[in-house]
Amino acid sequence: MEIVTALLVAAFLFITGSMLGWVTEVLFRRFFTAKKWINPGFLTGPYLPLYGFGLAGLFAVSFLPIYTGYAWLDAILIILIMGVTMTLIEYIAGLIFIKGMKIKLWDYSNRWGNVQGIICPLFSLFWLIVAAFYYLVIRLYVIDAVVWFVENIEFSFVVGLFLGVFLVDLGHSLHISAKIRAFAKKHEIVVSFEKLKESVKDKIESIGSKASFVFPFKSARPLDDELESYKDEQEKGKERETH
Repeated sequence: MEIVTALLVAAFLFITGSMLGWVTEVLFRRFFTAKKWINPGFLTGPYLPLYGFGLAGLFAVSFLPIYTGYAWLDAILIILIMGVTMTLIEYIAGLIFIKGMKIKLWDYSNRWGNVQGIICPLFSLFWLIVAAFYYLVIRLYVIDAVVWFVENIEFSFVVGLFLGVFLVDLGHSLHISAKIRAFAKKHEIVVSFEKLKESVKDKIESIGSKASFVFPFKSARPLDDELESYKDEQEKGKERETH
């Protein structure tokens, strides 16, 4: 029973972190990077698994038995471990998509000190700030939420429903990604998911139509045609940079 409860708690944290992360990324892209409303990430629905795993990881690390005799030093060490954990999760996720699916979900290639364009010192610092905010500000609220969930375990029905929708979405998204991967392997490139979404959106809006926020690859043209346009745009961009 304890194992089942632990798995349900992990699923609850995964759901919560995934949805909060999605909202954060939507706002970040709208106001700081793309300057457009873009559905972020690999999936269609309002969730980003990276943040789900991240919240579950932060929750677990916060209970590490670290006792130096100084509360402030204990906090610093735990926050540092949390920051490293988040960077490691980001690196593993990025590597899986680049190596396995020929897709870049994000790209730090232009950032100083980056490793394979997947992680970089600047965003590792951001993860450290997130870790500090979690540990010092919201950790107790998260614990209270978990306690409430355990005491109201019937809510696990909602968790199960979410996971069911998530798995259907995952299957749909993997189908699209398989097509992108085949195209990328054929042309020996790695496709930037965000730039591809922007390319499709721009093409749709250029003919006076409205692009779908929920289904960013929904277009009157086949996905292969959109990928060809994306590839041409990237090649032209590289040519301009060299001149």
